[in-house]
Amino acid sequence: MLGLFGFLGSSAGRVTRAVAGVVLIVLGLAVIHGIGGYIVAIIGLLPLAAGVFDFCIFAPLAGLPFSGSQLRAALQKKTS
Repeated sequence: MLGLFGFLGSSAGRVTRAVAGVVLIVLGLAVIHGIGGYIVAIIGLLPLAAGVFDFCIFAPLAGLPFSGSQLRAALQKKTS
């Protein structure tokens, strides 16, 4: 589980979350259409914001910090 949060806190994880958010937004607005498409697009805002603003929404569920920089520091302490 720590490996997953290590990835999500890394630069590659941030880019992955941002790209996934953009994909969901485009998918919702350009492919799905209608109310369902708007819902998918709104859901896509969450991973996009998480990647851009460097936070991990699932980390507190594992007892880890919400902020990306604090998450990386906590994981560094746990692995050393």
